[in-house]
Amino acid sequence: MPRVSKEAKAASHEKIIAAAARLFREKGIAATSVADVMKAAGLTHGGFYRHFRSKDDLAAAAITHAFEDIARMLETAMRQNTGHAALAIYIERYLSERHAADPGSGCPIAAIGAEAARAPAAERAAFARGSERVIGLIAAAIGGGGQEASARASGLMALLAGTIVLARTARSDRARRDILAAGRRLALQSLKD
Repeated sequence: MPRVSKEAKAASHEKIIAAAARLFREKGIAATSVADVMKAAGLTHGGFYRHFRSKDDLAAAAITHAFEDIARMLETAMRQNTGHAALAIYIERYLSERHAADPGSGCPIAAIGAEAARAPAAERAAFARGSERVIGLIAAAIGGGGQEASARASGLMALLAGTIVLARTARSDRARRDILAAGRRLALQSLKD
């Protein structure tokens, strides 16, 4: 059997992580099998253990990847604007119909937060690091530094994630739109307080 180049192995590794990050946010970690991930990555199930020791190792890497997605969204808004203007853009994107309809490419806090809280230590640690990074970026955009900015950032992130969770469970399109609109109003108002 021919050897796979380091570049090809690295590309496969990234495909597996990206597929897992999407599927875990769509279906949940427990409900997604290694076979599901490998199929979504376009690879054979047997190749999984050349890349990861266990599903838990993959989950930790996928959680990190998922947080990178959401941090990039915030960092992009912060590069294009400053402070509260960047947060207003982030809030609009986060509390959008698109985000509510597409958990697979959205925020891992809203998609798998409850599940991650009960996950093995490596997954919880990856989740905590990712959450802390996003909250830190929000605190930096709020400005002022210190505990107050951190507390406001934590509260804003909780409001955003909770709004998305509620919107995703709404029984009608109208209810979902109303929930998203209410969350946006409160989140934008919190920037003025």
